[in-house]
Amino acid sequence: MYLEQIDSPADLKKLPPDALCALAKEIRELIIDTVSENGGHLGANLGTVELTIALHYIFDIPADSLVFDVGHQAYTHKILTGRREFFRTLRRFGGCAGFPHPRESKFDASVAGHAGTAISTALGISTALGAASNPHKAIAVVGDGSLNCGISLEGLNNAHAGGKNLIIILNDNKMSISRNVGGLARSLNHIISGSFYNRFKTAAKRLLFSLPRHKTLHKMIRRFEETVKYLILPGGLFEELGIRYIGPIDGHSIPDLLYHLRHLESQQAGPVLLHVTTEKGRGYEHARQNPARYHGVPGFCKATGAIASSGKPSFSSVFGEAAVELAARHPEIHAITAAMKDGTGLTPFAEAHWDRFHDVGIAEEHAVTYAAGLAIGGLRPICAIYATFMQRALDCVYHDVVLPQLPVIFTLDRAGAVEDGPTHHGIYDLGFLRALPGLTVMAPRSGAELRRMLEFAYELKRPVAIRYPRGGSNVPPGACVPELQFGRADVVRAGAGPVIWAMGPEVDTALAAAELLNMDCCVVNARFLSPFDAELARKLAEGRTTISIEDHVLSGGLGTALDEALSGTPHGGILHFGWPADRPVPHGKVGCLRREFGLTPEAIAETVRKTAAP
Repeated sequence: MYLEQIDSPADLKKLPPDALCALAKEIRELIIDTVSENGGHLGANLGTVELTIALHYIFDIPADSLVFDVGHQAYTHKILTGRREFFRTLRRFGGCAGFPHPRESKFDASVAGHAGTAISTALGISTALGAASNPHKAIAVVGDGSLNCGISLEGLNNAHAGGKNLIIILNDNKMSISRNVGGLARSLNHIISGSFYNRFKTAAKRLLFSLPRHKTLHKMIRRFEETVKYLILPGGLFEELGIRYIGPIDGHSIPDLLYHLRHLESQQAGPVLLHVTTEKGRGYEHARQNPARYHGVPGFCKATGAIASSGKPSFSSVFGEAAVELAARHPEIHAITAAMKDGTGLTPFAEAHWDRFHDVGIAEEHAVTYAAGLAIGGLRPICAIYATFMQRALDCVYHDVVLPQLPVIFTLDRAGAVEDGPTHHGIYDLGFLRALPGLTVMAPRSGAELRRMLEFAYELKRPVAIRYPRGGSNVPPGACVPELQFGRADVVRAGAGPVIWAMGPEVDTALAAAELLNMDCCVVNARFLSPFDAELARKLAEGRTTISIEDHVLSGGLGTALDEALSGTPHGGILHFGWPADRPVPHGKVGCLRREFGLTPEAIAETVRKTAAP
């Protein structure tokens, strides 16, 4: 067992090169075992094992900075940098984070959870190294479709300015989460699948070595080979940007990786891009055959590949079905996603209405503004993006959709806390969405209410955002849903005692807390966060304690809406329950996080008993 000998990159360097393939197999087994138990990102990490081993084998990390894009491909990095046993606690509360973070290890150069950040970050580090005459390198590992991201392209455009110490590793696996899309992806895929360039290079080398050793002739042939390479490969694009291009090479061939990385380590001729081709899910057949399905999993049976399931319909799946049905009745409806076809539930839509489905890649800003253009052209776009990623397109939501009041429907999946931690918690969206004038924001309690809200949003013909969490609802799929009235909340339990406001599935948390309290509580489903039902809030608050429960930080969301509504009017005490706004919420099972932060029905009831009068 080689892996047991490695507690740092220095230990890795003691192994002979011919032992690294066996080490890669051991690392894959550890990743599969851990993710099957704890959940996590499987496919991308199985594809980057050899690449990460080779990087640590050649470079002096952390003196050389290793920066990951979309850090869900960094598990091998964690295992090789003193976190082998700690890695077994992956995504558990207090355990190993699913993404790099400098607070966890000195080997993690930066936070890495969202796409497109590595090139710009590494370029900044490279510039700083150059300013200090430091010969060490800044290495950006870009993969899972993040080269398509607008931030990556901006970084590439600027790389020539301070990138003397910059190395970009393009981990090209043809995938983001769903399959890569766009012109750049097609260009890269053509190189991988095609054999013309490799045949040409082999023939050129044979010709070169068969000719007399004449320097001028050799230079001419080399120049001719480079010219043809420039025309065939995307290296032309990078070369025009001032970035030397090398590749593509096999990202699972350790000898090839060591040869090229050793060459790059010894030179000061950056910026340079090494194009590496890898296979997502390599080493586990289920993940290899279905890389999108095994991108991020809650846990699975290692023997059969069966993925853990809650057994109830998820909000994502309900949204997908509802979108298909709505589009069947309204041919002007188009659906947009940013590399999240499967995650947002839009796979059925893509199958049923392929000509009206648009996956724009990891480009949330473009997705929003593209939706605006579709609306200007008379279509009715539904733009499905995770809440945490919608943060990246805030200006586009405001400037391109809300200001002109275009009828774009935004569906914000994964709104609320998730296991992945602070880079992925969707708990900040209301803080900016509620501040946008003319944007209607809704939160469904159940899948059935989500269906009704989607229909309502279509009929409203103005900008709408519908936020809902990962997973499903405790409300039966066929439950009756009261009619929606614009800007009006719904009293789901009448009572003369404390008034508990909640949004989304937190209504069920409120009902459970009300049962425990035995105080004749009134429970209100907010439904609309903007416009908020201030009239009902004031009516119910006089002489009574008002309580809010939300899967959002205690700033900018439901609690803030209540404070604004009750300001300057008679009311009793106010208690707010939500995630803390003064510090990041860590990773861990959501149930564990709720217990830690007092957001279970039992904890809420106990706090209310201590502080609220009936």
